[in-house]
Amino acid sequence: MNKLNISVIALAISLAFSAGAMAEGLSKNEYKADKEKIAAEYKSAKSGCVSLSGNANDICIAEAKGKEKVAKAELEANYKPTVKNRYQVRVAKAEADYAVANERCDDLAGNAKDVCVKEAKAAKITAMSDAKTQKKTVDANVKADKKSTAAHNEAKTESADARKDATANKIDAEYAVAKEKCDTFAGTAKDSCLNQAKKDFGK
Repeated sequence: MNKLNISVIALAISLAFSAGAMAEGLSKNEYKADKEKIAAEYKSAKSGCVSLSGNANDICIAEAKGKEKVAKAELEANYKPTVKNRYQVRVAKAEADYAVANERCDDLAGNAKDVCVKEAKAAKITAMSDAKTQKKTVDANVKADKKSTAAHNEAKTESADARKDATANKIDAEYAVAKEKCDTFAGTAKDSCLNQAKKDFGK
């Protein structure tokens, strides 16, 4: 998985969140019915994993738990469409995707597994950083709307700082993946690979 793929995953998570957030305003009865439906779907999905063994079973269970976690978060966001609940949807998606990706890495060995794990972490960090940036931006803007021009300027600063932090986190995660890939080499070739990685990510 390269930087492009990590960005694509993050975008997909973002778009999925946006689509899920559009359906709002559930009644109490609808909320209760959907909650029961989620529980039933999780039970069914988990029972379908029984026929599998080894890592295939682990992946299946991780997928079932992930879908349940995301569904619960989306339900809460639809029932109570707050900034915090919408943020929790993105967090749930990032964590669910990471759990499944991490389990899939167990099918690999050696450096290939190490790279796989680092890439899974990088994708999670990217998604989580984007979620935090969006939440901080929205929170800052809401706060600014209630105050003066000075507050608006402060909101812009907070938003810029959040984006800066998110970018730094993403670069660190992608640099970790690049370094891990260098372990497939030895001697001068490895040194050259590490130097290139440092250059690419400004380390």
